[in-house]
Amino acid sequence: MNSQFEYQESLNSLRFTDEQKEAIARRAAEAARQQTRQARPAHRRPVRRMALVAAAAVLVLAMGTAGATGILRSAVEVFSPLFGGAPAQTEIIDQIGYPVGASDTDNGVTVTADAVMGDAYNAVIVYTISRDDGTALLPEGTSGDMLLVRGNGTDLNVLGGAHGGSHFVVEDPAASSIQLVETISADVPINDCTATGVFEDICKWDEATGEAVPVIEGKWKVKFQMAYEDSSVTLGSGETFVQNGMTFTIDSITLSPVAYKVDYTVDSEVVWSDSGSGRQSEEDSRQMARYFENVEILLTLTDGTVVDLSNAGGSIGPEDGVTVCSKGEMLSEVIPMEDMASISVGGVVFPITAE
Repeated sequence: MNSQFEYQESLNSLRFTDEQKEAIARRAAEAARQQTRQARPAHRRPVRRMALVAAAAVLVLAMGTAGATGILRSAVEVFSPLFGGAPAQTEIIDQIGYPVGASDTDNGVTVTADAVMGDAYNAVIVYTISRDDGTALLPEGTSGDMLLVRGNGTDLNVLGGAHGGSHFVVEDPAASSIQLVETISADVPINDCTATGVFEDICKWDEATGEAVPVIEGKWKVKFQMAYEDSSVTLGSGETFVQNGMTFTIDSITLSPVAYKVDYTVDSEVVWSDSGSGRQSEEDSRQMARYFENVEILLTLTDGTVVDLSNAGGSIGPEDGVTVCSKGEMLSEVIPMEDMASISVGGVVFPITAE
């Protein structure tokens, strides 16, 4: 089913007065002209489709949700409040961010995947959770750090390891909507796959009982494409450093304005205790520190600021006498490549030259 057909079907399911039709047509045409003027060759989306989406977005804003598509917000509108709104940052977000707008509704609450951005191995997705009748979504006195969500989160359906996290953004506890920000990092490319977000019940942690209590009940499933632009560069090719009596070989460094990933190999095979307790033993903790946690990653900016990236998640595993490791995640804010001077891994410095 193509976009034009889906758009027409949404129109056919709605009824408007003649005055409403004229107003929608005027606003859709103007939005399409604006999108055409603002479109840049660097974007992956053609102007024709952008104009169609602009028209659909105006329709949704004017008359409410049509079909299964939520309000389409621009990537800049979604990500700037979270990752930086300076001109250089918004330019990057506009280039690599991808608006989604897919949504699902249950029990009077709608979950919408607003937008996604990232690089080859890392991504951030912003969801909006809204009560459809406009009343307060959360109980009085609820803050973002009290909330958690059940379900599988976002599944990228790729063959590889992944890690990440999520947090809620609650700007106004009395508002009808909040945001869920989810980050994902993987050891295989993820910027051209189909994502499925599955969520069940928004819960509040009860300190008194030590249990998660549902405050918003429902089940939501949102499917969308991770079709954002990868703007990363690759550094490193076999450089080594010695640490804890072992030799570490830097296989590659992937760096972008929004994320990083460092792959390296250690010339000693990690041995796990296999305690079977379900918890990491003291010996395993020491091994994790030697092979993974103690590997220092520092990003130096052109103004002299040093950003410590060492405390990242990733993967570690034995393989034929060596240990293969990967560390990386999304940056806390967008950093233009021209503002980066160098990145160092285990003391090995790699200059960064902005193209």
